[in-house]
Amino acid sequence: MNDTPEHARRESIVLRILWMLVFVLVWQLAEVLLGALVLVQLVYRLVYSAPSASLMNFGDSLSQFLAQIGRFGSFHTEQKPWPFADWPTPRAADGEPAHRVEPAAYPARDEEPKL
Repeated sequence: MNDTPEHARRESIVLRILWMLVFVLVWQLAEVLLGALVLVQLVYRLVYSAPSASLMNFGDSLSQFLAQIGRFGSFHTEQKPWPFADWPTPRAADGEPAHRVEPAAYPARDEEPKL
């Protein structure tokens, strides 16, 4: 049998290479998604004069996910990115404040007389 440490290490690096190839493909998809998000956020900003909070949060999480892929691919960490780890939590924004929509008065009163 080939249960030597060298054999185990070789299997480990082959498995890591396969995971790195998978994450390269995921990186390409996430990069396109981030580019689309940037364009949608730009249009939102032009229409509402402020960025969307939900797009800001998702964009921050997605960029942290891309950073996790980079850290794994560059051997900086052994921790595989999502879905093997938790999805990154968005950080507090340090740019311009997000667009806020004031909630409607609830419950709305029906002023029509009842018959």
